[in-house]
Amino acid sequence: MYTSRKKIHKDKDAEPTEFEESVGQAFFDLENTNNELKSDLKDLYINSAVQIDVSGNRKAVVIHVPYRLRKGFRKIHVRLVRELEKKFSGKDVVLIATRRIVRPPKKGSAVQRPRSRTLTAVHEAMLEDIVLPAEIVGKRVRYKIDGSKIMKVFLDPKERNNTEYKLETFAAVYRKLSGKDVVFEYPTSEA
Repeated sequence: MYTSRKKIHKDKDAEPTEFEESVGQAFFDLENTNNELKSDLKDLYINSAVQIDVSGNRKAVVIHVPYRLRKGFRKIHVRLVRELEKKFSGKDVVLIATRRIVRPPKKGSAVQRPRSRTLTAVHEAMLEDIVLPAEIVGKRVRYKIDGSKIMKVFLDPKERNNTEYKLETFAAVYRKLSGKDVVFEYPTSEA
């Protein structure tokens, strides 16, 4: 029998939580009811889903998708997020590819880790996933006197209409996943 459980593949055959099952059910319903997404969603599934408090009464749904399937999800990203936000009314939906961080090799070891598995590379890629469909056009790191630092990320103004209301969500999700403070802005055009 084909059910929403087929849309969730967790590591080590762990049981999905109730919230993950509701997200899997949403994917299953979209595949069966939405004709324009049906063929694209057929082979796609998720790894996990969590709900994050953004601010006040706003919440975000963070859906982790397998790294291998990220291109398939990117192809339908805008339509899929729009449909999922309708299903989870009042919640912003963010899709992120599941990446693995490998710790540095021990001293004297001949094994080298791939650059894509470093902490920095994974956090950079995560940042790009979070702000999709917008693109990052610039970054600045501001160091304060007390030693803390804030990263300013400038997004492409072309996607301003689609992403402006989500900037707070992007910052909260990135803070929750990486522990780093980030501020999202659009570059000011100098005329």
